[in-house]
Amino acid sequence: MATKLYSMAEVAQHNDNKKSWIVVHNGVYDVTEFLNEHPGGEEVLLEQAGKDATEPFEDVGHSSDARELMAKYKVGELIESERKKIKEPAAKDWSADNNSEDSSSWKSWLIPVTLGILATIVYRFLTAQ
Repeated sequence: MATKLYSMAEVAQHNDNKKSWIVVHNGVYDVTEFLNEHPGGEEVLLEQAGKDATEPFEDVGHSSDARELMAKYKVGELIESERKKIKEPAAKDWSADNNSEDSSSWKSWLIPVTLGILATIVYRFLTAQ
């Protein structure tokens, strides 16, 4: 079965609680039936209805279950000329991350220990008089 293609103009026509379509990662979703079930409330979806909601969708950090549930509401995809390039997650450079984590971990305990030693010296000095 061929995937139905839609333009953003067609998606924009479905922007109320009677017909609510959104675009996420170039996929077109009819979320009308999901409005009342959405954990964040229907207002969140209605605010994005008729628009590309990729950025707000990713900003919230939806679970893998939510991403799987989306398949149920997919009605098509954007036409090729209106698609946005999907950014690939940047490769993680673990070696650089470990080095910065090691250096910050010793700094995180060095300052409190130094303050503790200074407080002990001051306390002993004041109580010795």
